[in-house]
Amino acid sequence: MQRHLWRHGVSGAIADRKGLTELLADLKDGDTLVVWKIDRLGRSTVHLLLLLDELRKRGVGFISVTQGIDTTTAIGRMVYGQLALFAEFEREQISERTKAGMEAARKRGKRIGRPRKLTDGQIAWARGRIEKRSDPIGTISKQLSVTSNTLRRALYNDQFTSN
Repeated sequence: MQRHLWRHGVSGAIADRKGLTELLADLKDGDTLVVWKIDRLGRSTVHLLLLLDELRKRGVGFISVTQGIDTTTAIGRMVYGQLALFAEFEREQISERTKAGMEAARKRGKRIGRPRKLTDGQIAWARGRIEKRSDPIGTISKQLSVTSNTLRRALYNDQFTSN
């Protein structure tokens, strides 16, 4: 038996929507989610495909009236599979562009990642205190307002990089 749950009103551009969240929670195995157009469900291809995959795993069908997508039929599942391939390709393209951008930034001397917790001066000061055996690393890290692990990483990584 198919149930039809109707919800109206919130733009597909908003990823986290109360109505959609409630609707998805109400859907049960054997139900079919029907939308007028797939772009009413969400604007991001990746988000849509993750949502459709979640529905499939839960045994919930999906129909987009104007696009002829109906995952309760073999042809609809094929169309869904094609969409999934395009989404995977899109994710890989984004990943490649991101990696290329990060590499270009590194070559320009930009530091990638979180800002460092300790300056070069603080690391040198801590190294000096440790070499003189003036204070244990726990005391030094408290004086610098960082954890002992953060100080150890800074001391160790500083041997290999100088950013």
